[in-house]
Amino acid sequence: MTETCCRSALEQSAEAGAQSLPFLMAAAKLTQPGPWGIPVDFSLDNCSRSIHIQPWSWPDGGGLAPSPPGAIPASELPGPELLGDVLKDRPQEADGIDSVIVVDNVPQVGPDRLEKLKNVIHKIFSKFGKITNDFYPEEEGKTKGYIFLEYASPAHALDAVKNADGYKLDKQHTFRVNLFTDFDKYMTISDEWDIPEKQPFKDLGNLRYWLEEAECRDQYSVIFESGDRTSIFWNDVKDPVSIEERARWTETYVRWSPKGTYLATFHQRGIALWGGEKFKQIQRFSHQGVQLIDFSPCERYLVTFSPLMDTQDDPQAIIIWDILTGQKKRGFHCESSAHWPIFKWSHDGKFFARMTLDTLSIYETPSMGLLDKKSLKISGIKDFSWSPGGNIIAFWVPEDKDIPARVTLMQLPSRQEIRVRNLFNVVDCKLHWQKNGDYLCVKVDRTPKGTQGVVTNFEIFRMREKQVPVDVVEMKGKSIGPFVLSGLGLTVALGTGVVPGWGGRQDSLRQRPEGVGL
Repeated sequence: MTETCCRSALEQSAEAGAQSLPFLMAAAKLTQPGPWGIPVDFSLDNCSRSIHIQPWSWPDGGGLAPSPPGAIPASELPGPELLGDVLKDRPQEADGIDSVIVVDNVPQVGPDRLEKLKNVIHKIFSKFGKITNDFYPEEEGKTKGYIFLEYASPAHALDAVKNADGYKLDKQHTFRVNLFTDFDKYMTISDEWDIPEKQPFKDLGNLRYWLEEAECRDQYSVIFESGDRTSIFWNDVKDPVSIEERARWTETYVRWSPKGTYLATFHQRGIALWGGEKFKQIQRFSHQGVQLIDFSPCERYLVTFSPLMDTQDDPQAIIIWDILTGQKKRGFHCESSAHWPIFKWSHDGKFFARMTLDTLSIYETPSMGLLDKKSLKISGIKDFSWSPGGNIIAFWVPEDKDIPARVTLMQLPSRQEIRVRNLFNVVDCKLHWQKNGDYLCVKVDRTPKGTQGVVTNFEIFRMREKQVPVDVVEMKGKSIGPFVLSGLGLTVALGTGVVPGWGGRQDSLRQRPEGVGL
């Protein structure tokens, strides 16, 4: 080992612990031949808080160099138990391969497209850390379909493996990413196959038992006695019929899943799901400080929010879980939970989307990745809504100078715009779908030129007809509040007032789907 290597290693140790006396004591060990075999002298600069290192010369005839004045004898140095904070930062021997990853299923290209491929690879993988080196093996004038990337630190390489494995570059290429050091692990796998232990079947019972109830009654939950007790009742025409009552079943409130299969209870450490005739615990999801949840319409996924867990490197504020397995599918950052749910789901749970400034991000399941690997740039987008009858998303954008406001209908996953409706003098829009997705009703508030006040009209899109025609209904001289579409027809129910709030107990209804009964 050369003097330069010795100096570099010592300087790293000095930076890690120059402010503590134990470091000086540890450094004194170097007055005897250390792991490098080179005795050194050092002195502390009190102004710069740095260590000056001077190699010692071997005496004629060999042997150890004399210790510098004031050196601490090796026998008097403290043991590792007193220098743990210093020794953990000492330079470690490494060959550098911990920072190398192998990316497979990379496009095979010739010299004319190699530079473009490198730019694409660098753009994808540089977000996980600084790439210090790359290698693209070639054969017969083309790349072989796998590459090697070296990061500045093993942590960056591990992050790349965690986040880029399974990345879809295009329809033909999905990356498989591994650490270079994993090859040793795979090479030592035994050729003998051990039969996995058979897991006992966990009978959850009939989670839809309540749909077979002879009188077709719904269920609802009530939290009372200052939140200490929770009860489940049959919604009987005469008097409520108690089904289950428990003390301290939840710490805040409860929530039914969309189809009524699960009852979710809230706890400081996470969420518990209950179901079946005896309301047994089905699954638990650990999310410290969870405050809000949401289900996908198909009840396959659960979304939880906690303000306590988020970090820059590991997004934990919002977590999407697989309900059946209890596994975490993906974490997201959350800038604000003022508008919950953050994600809106398609009717079949195949897609979910979120809106940020000038951006609409659509994700697909089960990969939880961005659809086509990119978000939609929509300048000024105000709101969006999924059709309950198909994978169609509607969104509206306000006016911008000479560009009119517009409502757009987009088919997914093709992203084809099937209808665009331009609107003028718009103050606000509200999107509302008829429950089967046959109609989209857009409530438009306008301020027409030459008039005072706000005028409301309804733009009704006929989704099942060719080219999606639009009917316009003006509501002259009427102040329109909340509105709903009737279940199967086109009747619009208008609310012209505000219903006062009602306080008291917390109720949550487990409602029977329409058409289900005996």
